[in-house]
Amino acid sequence: MNSKEEFTIQMKMKVAEIEEILKRYLPEAEGYQKVIMEAMEYSLMAGGKRLRPMLMQETCRLFGEEPETLKPFMAALEMIHTYSLVHDDLPAMDNDEYRRGRKTTHIVYGEDMGILAGDALLNYAFETAFRAFEQSLEDSLKIGRALTVLGRKAGIYGMIGGQVIDVKETGHAVSKDVLDTIYELKTGALIECAMMIGAILGGASDAEIQSVEKIAHYVGVAFQIQDDILDVTSTEEVLGKPIHSDEKNQKTTYVTLLGIEQAQKKVEELSNEAIALLHQFTGENAYLEQLLIQLIHRDR
Repeated sequence: MNSKEEFTIQMKMKVAEIEEILKRYLPEAEGYQKVIMEAMEYSLMAGGKRLRPMLMQETCRLFGEEPETLKPFMAALEMIHTYSLVHDDLPAMDNDEYRRGRKTTHIVYGEDMGILAGDALLNYAFETAFRAFEQSLEDSLKIGRALTVLGRKAGIYGMIGGQVIDVKETGHAVSKDVLDTIYELKTGALIECAMMIGAILGGASDAEIQSVEKIAHYVGVAFQIQDDILDVTSTEEVLGKPIHSDEKNQKTTYVTLLGIEQAQKKVEELSNEAIALLHQFTGENAYLEQLLIQLIHRDR
């Protein structure tokens, strides 16, 4: 990777490729219930960096050629991530009216359809992931293992578990241990999911999959701490969503707990740990390394 400009160009091309994959796996808007398909598409195609499917794809390429079975998993994970955002924005959760610079799903379609659109995306994600079996029955064991990771990292031992603790503890101060658990589960779990599935479908060994999970853990926590920092230091125009929402919701963050300077140091420390582990692999993917760095140190 020669320059930031080259990386940006490559990233745009990869995002465009992922967008086409998402469109391919979206359901047709038809039947008396077609409004829900429309709400699903509105939510899923709202833009964004497509980081999780990109991390899955680039991790897979670290270990070998990219199999066709990867594509339904890329789409499925982005559906799960999107459903979590749709539900996060609801009045009972963060009560946000804007996401990625445009009105949130429940503002456009109503709170009832916002809830159902999230539910629909979650269910359809697993329908989509199961389509990997159509691509290759020979890889059934890998697909089955990937499905297990997808379910666990998105569920009560992963993202939903983190959301539960986050909602339960909002409105009063929490310890660093509780905060770390929220970050590890709510944000880190889906990043771990992305990279682990990429490794599994790419043919990585058990030891390599464990190392990938650890890299993703560091990246996920650093990503969320950077989110805390940006909520205080950035602008709504740059982020595409309201700022100071943590303060508004009386949430403990790394910034409120340690201050901006210490939070930034923690981001740097976790970033270095992740890259050092990545360098232990014999396979090379310069784009993946730069992606992890950009992801952790992003400004939006």
